Amino acid sequence: MDIKGFQKLTLLDFPGKVACTVFTGGCNFRCPFCHNSSLVVDIKNAPSISQTEIINYLEKRKGILDGVCVSGGEPLMQKNLKRFLTKVKELGYQIKIDTNGSYPDILQSLIDQKLVDYVAMDIKNSPEKYALTTGLANIDLDKIKQSVNILMDSNIDYEFRTTTVKEFHTKQDFEAIAKWLKESKKYFLQNYKDSENVLQKGLHSLSKNELIEAKTILKQYIDNVFIRSE
Repeated sequence: MDIKGFQKLTLLDFPGKVACTVFTGGCNFRCPFCHNSSLVVDIKNAPSISQTEIINYLEKRKGILDGVCVSGGEPLMQKNLKRFLTKVKELGYQIKIDTNGSYPDILQSLIDQKLVDYVAMDIKNSPEKYALTTGLANIDLDKIKQSVNILMDSNIDYEFRTTTVKEFHTKQDFEAIAKWLKESKKYFLQNYKDSENVLQKGLHSLSKNELIEAKTILKQYIDNVFIRSE
C-alpha cells in the first residue's frame, strides 16, 4: 500500500473518536476542486511512508487513540489494503474509510470481513453532472450507485458528503441528490475552500445563504443534513 501522508492526531476526521489519519497516494478521479491534489497527480515524486512505521506508532498509542482513518487519494484502489486494515484491527482500533464509491466490490468485501466501522463516501454531484464534476470524460455511474446501495443496506455507520462549489452545484443538483439519497442516514455539505493545492484555480464556495438553501432542499428527503464547518 502506497502511503504518502500521516496525521498522527485528529479530533475531526473520525466522528466521536480520537484518531490518526493515513493518506494513500493515487486516485482515479480528477475533481477540479480536490484539495489533496498532491495525492492525486505526480505522486511518484512524493516520498512514501512505510506501513511498519504506521503500525509501530499504533502499537505505542493503544489506549490513547480510538481509531484510524484511511483517506486519499482513493484508498480502495490500493493493493494490500486489506492486509493493512487487518493489522490495524488486530491492534484493537476502529477504522474509517474515505472513498469516492467507485470500487463497490471492494467496499462490500471490507464490510463483510468487518474491516471497516465507518465509511464516508463522497457524492460529487447529481447523477447527470457526475462525469463533469469528477473531471472525467466518462464515468461508470452504476458503480457509484452500487456503493450507495451497499452503505444504505449495511449495518455499519456511514455518511454521504458533498463538497459544494458555486461553479458545479445548483439548486436543481441538490434536489436531484436528495431524491437519489432519500432516507439515507447522514448527509453533510462541506463548502469548498480555495487553496494553492486545488487542481483548478478560480473556483468559488457557496455563500452562507446558498448553503442554508441547499440544506433546506435536501431536508425534504433526508432527515439528517448538516453543514460541516472546520
